[in-house]
Amino acid sequence: MSAHHAREIATYAADPDASRGRVHDEPASTDAPGYDVFEFDRRRVCNSAAFRRLEYKTQAFVTLEDDHFRTRLTHTLEVAGVSRALARALGVNEALAETIALAHDLGHPPFGHAGEMSLRELMTGHGGFEHNMHSLRVVDYLEHPYPDFRGLNLTYECREGLIKHTTRYDKPSSAAGKDPALWDLLESGQLPTVEGQIACVADRIAYDCHDLEDAIAADLVHEEELRELRLWCEAAEAVRTVHPQRPLVAIRRPVLDRLQYLLLGDVIAETGRRVAEESPTLVDDVRVAERAVVGLSDAMSERANELEAFLVERVYRHHRLVRMDAKARRFITMLFEAYVDHPNMLPPRFAARIDEQGVHRVVCDYIAGMTDRYCQDDYRRLFEPFERV
Repeated sequence: MSAHHAREIATYAADPDASRGRVHDEPASTDAPGYDVFEFDRRRVCNSAAFRRLEYKTQAFVTLEDDHFRTRLTHTLEVAGVSRALARALGVNEALAETIALAHDLGHPPFGHAGEMSLRELMTGHGGFEHNMHSLRVVDYLEHPYPDFRGLNLTYECREGLIKHTTRYDKPSSAAGKDPALWDLLESGQLPTVEGQIACVADRIAYDCHDLEDAIAADLVHEEELRELRLWCEAAEAVRTVHPQRPLVAIRRPVLDRLQYLLLGDVIAETGRRVAEESPTLVDDVRVAERAVVGLSDAMSERANELEAFLVERVYRHHRLVRMDAKARRFITMLFEAYVDHPNMLPPRFAARIDEQGVHRVVCDYIAGMTDRYCQDDYRRLFEPFERV
């Protein structure tokens, strides 16, 4: 019996013993001591080069400015922690929820959303770019640590969770629908497993909380402004009662802890209500449901929307971030155009794929894999005089 069965789980949870399997047959993968198939996936994701590079990729604030801001890696770890907690509370598969969370940003380019916007524009007419779809490309093709096949050969359920990862900013399945090679991941239904849905909600909760904390640390927002937010006020009331005179930076963590607990509690209660209403009994019932079974209530979603609108207006559009984003977009655009015009400058293992995949896709793969630091260094190598190559 797998470790997954050591506790009671919902009948509609993903079952590692009933996985839809892997693209490449690997009998040995089922013999890994102490691992079920989803835990085996998690180990492969964590051992990948793309996962290690997340440490040096921007989340919202460029990490080259300050060592204390979240990186794409610390964001990923926070999403994984929230996913695991929600999966445990909801009685579904913790390992799958965590693995999808750990893999969900492997395809993110350098410099956060500025990097993604640049590549999306540059790839118009050449197959496009969407970072969740690129995460699937990373685990299916670009990572190739095994001699018998390309990719990490993850389970269907994990790959499905990546292609169906949906937040207000991410809708990869709409782009995937144009690619026949990915239709098998969509034929099961528009929605992922409960575990995949958990990773979507955990992503939202994590970035709402940590982007707000980083904004406070960067002195971009002040308490008078935060009092406009119902969710902040609800979370801060008890903390401020005990610590009325402490500066905002001193109480931000306990307030944000409480804010996250409010969101988590609401997801658990709302999911219980939706499950009772939908009465799913099998994992496929969840995939074809009218709407996700995991989510915030309408009332809490309103509060979260209010917080996210605040972050857009006061943080993401702040002149310091806009200035850094403009610089990042310039780096990426100039690098992309230079490599498309002179593909012989690419590393040989990338240049070798041009005839098969086209120069634009290969250059996109190369740049999307860069860390912020490597992107800046490459820019200097190409464009600054007498730079060591």
